[in-house]
Amino acid sequence: MIGRLRGTLVEKHPPHLILDVGGIGYELEVPMSTLYRLPAVGEPLILHTHLVVREDAQLLYGFFEKRERELFRELIRLNGVGPKLALALMSGLDVDELVRCVQAQDSSVLVKVPGVGKKTAERLLVELKDRFKAWETLPGMSTLVIEPRPGVAVSSAETDALGALISLGYKPQEASRAVAAVLEEGLSSEELIRRALKGMV
Repeated sequence: MIGRLRGTLVEKHPPHLILDVGGIGYELEVPMSTLYRLPAVGEPLILHTHLVVREDAQLLYGFFEKRERELFRELIRLNGVGPKLALALMSGLDVDELVRCVQAQDSSVLVKVPGVGKKTAERLLVELKDRFKAWETLPGMSTLVIEPRPGVAVSSAETDALGALISLGYKPQEASRAVAAVLEEGLSSEELIRRALKGMV
């Protein structure tokens, strides 16, 4: 199991990135909560990782904090929740918001995440309630605040944002409308994604 990588960020195409570790480029997929906090390309980066081995692929997922990785692991343990849906949940909601939804057993926010219908949302809330009881006793576990890091705006920011939303499961038309609604000159792809997701959820 690859649990942690330290290297240089060499490529960033939301939600994927490539981390150069000793000359080897590791391709990782990250939730938007991690993407918002990435440094500029060429800067050093440490990510906590989770490796998923399938018959046809080995997929590496990266997280800025261990707590994000633990949340990801809790989610994929749930019946019917795979890595893609777990990343979509973590991208649409930060840890605080997800904990609040579970505590209140409020499915109204979860159903706005791609791939989560009303029945699935209600089932997830029930299954997560017991798991989150232990989380609530851990210092700082339910107070993780995700703050976007300033990024450098590039001409492909809108394209990257659209691609990231579509990869999370949003329909192209939904993604396009969401990005267009928050589009401003000079915004980085990370900031566009963050604003678009907030508008959709």
